[in-house]
Amino acid sequence: MRMLVKANFPAEKGSEAYQSGAMQRVFQAAAEALKPEAMYFYPEDGQRTAFIVFDMEGSWQLPAIVEPMFRELGASVHVTPVMTGEDLERGMKEAAA
Repeated sequence: MRMLVKANFPAEKGSEAYQSGAMQRVFQAAAEALKPEAMYFYPEDGQRTAFIVFDMEGSWQLPAIVEPMFRELGASVHVTPVMTGEDLERGMKEAAA
């Protein structure tokens, strides 16, 4: 299932994580483990933010995905299923049947 992880982490904690190399380790490990479709990084509401889209095999993957973000970055993490336009079209056809 295609999932979206949005992680917000405080600028100060993010700066400390950047200086120590923790931020780079967290997101490099996420990229290697998840093979994401997309990863974006941007500021939002005064916090550093990461946006990751990937295919999740099962809910058992969640702790390994989010725990490093909590522990190393002090992140607030939101995980939600998402669809492509093709997924939405298929779902709408099935809903109408």
